[in-house]
Amino acid sequence: MKIYDIIIVGGGPIGIACGLEAKKKGLTYVIIEKGPIVNSIYNYPVNMQFFSSSEKLEIGEVPFISKEPKPSRSEALEYYRRITTSNKLNIHLFEKVNSVEKNDAFFTVITSKNKYQGKNIVVATGFYDLPNTLNIPGESLQKVAHYYKDPHFYAGQKLAVIGASNSAIDAALECYRKGAEVTLIIRKDEVGQRVKYWVRPDIINRIKEGSIKALYNSTVVEIEENHLKVQTLKGEIRIENDYVLALTGYKPNFDFLIHMGIELSDDDKKYPVYKQDTMETNVQGIYLAGVICGGLETHKWFIENSRVHAKMIVNSILDK
Repeated sequence: MKIYDIIIVGGGPIGIACGLEAKKKGLTYVIIEKGPIVNSIYNYPVNMQFFSSSEKLEIGEVPFISKEPKPSRSEALEYYRRITTSNKLNIHLFEKVNSVEKNDAFFTVITSKNKYQGKNIVVATGFYDLPNTLNIPGESLQKVAHYYKDPHFYAGQKLAVIGASNSAIDAALECYRKGAEVTLIIRKDEVGQRVKYWVRPDIINRIKEGSIKALYNSTVVEIEENHLKVQTLKGEIRIENDYVLALTGYKPNFDFLIHMGIELSDDDKKYPVYKQDTMETNVQGIYLAGVICGGLETHKWFIENSRVHAKMIVNSILDK
């Protein structure tokens, strides 16, 4: 069986950047992705626009040209797909990594389709796979979704959007403009401060004029077939409801990291342990790249500030 210099788990932008750097430096590698190329971006809302400008999303020193200063989801898909195919990257798609085991001289990676062996592992799995659940009665009803795709589905429906971050606010505005009757349910007393600067005034004005309802300092305590029970500062209320978008954020797969022996910080942030200058974890030969490095602080790392991880990791491996 072939033993790769690097096995990269995750085929998002940072995983692809690691593959590009490995190929550039003459290292053998394979990228394993459980979905399509840049699976997380593929699963973003169809009309999503990035916060970052196109040049900040570039990898491998390949220019990213977009029509607008802030590129769209479709433009990003085109960009990363073309990089992957034009560079003939060794990427295996729709293949889920089930386990990573360390032997004396190398790692064995078992997937849903195959078995691989490698000298080093790069974990670039992001955080978009596991939603932060509400853990309340009724959350398993079919009317509840933790991912938002297209506003057309909610036209003419009473829609509750739970959350106050970019994903929740974008969904609320889009669905309102496609004819949904939107109620925002926000745990704190205001719209999130990290909402995109050109979007935040829009949602605040729609709330002020009454086009979108907002329940601040409120939490959903139960989801029923046709209603929601919401705890507010004035007590519990019951509102009519057809669909729920629970856009309360996402988290990394910590169980996967722990199974590999990677240590997490003792505080509530759950930072994975790694060296700042090499990105190598406490397990020799296992590296982290991208958003996964931030633990539960999923806003700390993103494409524009973690694309440098690729060179750091490959240089560290070459130095060995």
